[in-house]
Amino acid sequence: MKSLLRRRIALGSMFFFLGLCFASWAARIPDIQAKFDLSEGQLGSILLFLPIGSMIGLPIAGWVVHHYGSRSVILWGSFLYAFSLPLIGLSPSLWMLIVVLVFFGMLGNIMNIALNTQALDFEDEMGRSILASFHGLWSTAGFVGAGIGAVMIGLGWIPFYHYLFVAFISAAIILSTRPYIKEEKSRGDGGGLVLKRPDALLLRVGLISFLGMMTEGCMFDWSGVYFKKVVEAPAEWITLGYVAFMGTMASGRFISDRIIQRYGKVPVLRFSGVLIFSGLLISVLAPVLLWATIGFLLVGFGVASIVPISYSVAGRSTLYSPGVALAIVSTLSFFGFLIGPPLIGFIADLFDLKTSFSLIAVNGLGIALLSTIRTEVFNPKPIMHE
Repeated sequence: MKSLLRRRIALGSMFFFLGLCFASWAARIPDIQAKFDLSEGQLGSILLFLPIGSMIGLPIAGWVVHHYGSRSVILWGSFLYAFSLPLIGLSPSLWMLIVVLVFFGMLGNIMNIALNTQALDFEDEMGRSILASFHGLWSTAGFVGAGIGAVMIGLGWIPFYHYLFVAFISAAIILSTRPYIKEEKSRGDGGGLVLKRPDALLLRVGLISFLGMMTEGCMFDWSGVYFKKVVEAPAEWITLGYVAFMGTMASGRFISDRIIQRYGKVPVLRFSGVLIFSGLLISVLAPVLLWATIGFLLVGFGVASIVPISYSVAGRSTLYSPGVALAIVSTLSFFGFLIGPPLIGFIADLFDLKTSFSLIAVNGLGIALLSTIRTEVFNPKPIMHE
């Protein structure tokens, strides 16, 4: 029992480290913009190279995890990821910054797939749902990373020293968890590069994750704008919607495992879809501070379980190895995360922001519907329940 607890703490710490590195990078984006004297448009173009790197890393991740095992990928990739962070702050030119961002994004997604593969194997060993709590630690690291960033900015530390500090914290976490990262049991034979069409089950799960991540991306990027322009919140309350969403998403992931264990994955997915739809609808129909905040709280709870459940289902594919199956679903969901925020802006230009959020609310109905329809390839009993 003690060994299981230690392994769970170790894996949770690795998820935390991954979130800490990403949040630390994001906290100093304004300083990177000032360093290279970038306009908003130029900064937006530069930031695209990180998701480009992430997309490059997705098919590679499935292949390397299948052929070398998640343990080897985690042990090597974690150090590379941690110490690629200071390279961002050290970049002397835009071209070097672009190269490092592509590398950082690629390593981040390879680590994401490897850690989730490791966590799914441990979930099987535990015999109950625990994946959501690991994702909750990643979300918690976002708050911690933002806090460390605020302190570093207050102390006047340049991004390189800030990032180097985080890299050494990460190295300590990696070294302390190393003995508890085990080789996962092999599941499935499909292990080629993920450049082929997913089977019907993974396509269904991928679409659910796509809609969830699209909603998540929109809330990340547009919560503050919505509260400023639609809710017309006072300046000191403009970030309330974002904080409400992030708070319930993070806390929701810590309680999701118990709820999933009790009610099953399919019912939780359905209810999550209903929460997303209801929360956004409340925010659109009653765009005042109190009700919009309540709506965003509901959306956070709705989004919390979708990716962990999707990964958990995908990792138990009988046609693909866990690493490859996760990479397929992650690829589909990542497209949603990328497409969502620009789509909001495009629709808002044609109509208004309330219309954009109304259409994103439909994602919740899509999730509930996709989780409800039963087909021969989407049988919830052996795949979706514990």
